[in-house]
Amino acid sequence: MPMPYPVFVPRWVQRLLPAYQWRGPTDTAPTLYLTFDDGPIPEVTPWVLDQLAAYGAKATFFCVGANVQRHPALYARLLAEGHQTGNHTQHHLDGWRYSTAAYMADVARAAEGVASPLFRPPYGRLRWGQARALRRAGFQIVLWEALAGDFDPQLRAEDCWQRLKGRLRDGSIVVLHDSHKAWPRLEGILPQLLKHYQGLGYQFKALPLSPLAQVP
Repeated sequence: MPMPYPVFVPRWVQRLLPAYQWRGPTDTAPTLYLTFDDGPIPEVTPWVLDQLAAYGAKATFFCVGANVQRHPALYARLLAEGHQTGNHTQHHLDGWRYSTAAYMADVARAAEGVASPLFRPPYGRLRWGQARALRRAGFQIVLWEALAGDFDPQLRAEDCWQRLKGRLRDGSIVVLHDSHKAWPRLEGILPQLLKHYQGLGYQFKALPLSPLAQVP
């Protein structure tokens, strides 16, 4: 069973940890930033891309380096269709279980295939020293405001959708997963999310590349 997790990160937590990016920039029209973790994989990612294309939506894909190596043509399609990518480590490492040196070596290996300053830690777990090392290396650490829970086998797709419906706001970064584990729920969430929020006048954009300033 997954560890307990908040669906929405409280604003006071976001203010307490300003070195992490929790939200995207707001625009002239209300904007949502959909992000997809753990791909690319041929069984799920092409379907996600087709759904996004149907709504003229752009998104950000935090890619596992090993998957990029296995599926380079699919990674190339992400870029060709105007989506943003980010580093999600080479082997989907839990930062709490690794030293800073080992973690950064894995990040560097993923960076050989994912040329992006955006970084999201798997499980959202980082040690302080790892976060500092990432910032020194020029990475912008992107977390999220809303977590759909599509990775959670205890939930149905409709449960995940109801968590988000009517609660997202201009600038929200939303986490979804283009993975085998999430597929039974993602298949039901994504079409509803795109249709509902586009109907409310929202646009869907990729996160801009604006790395945080390096720390001394």
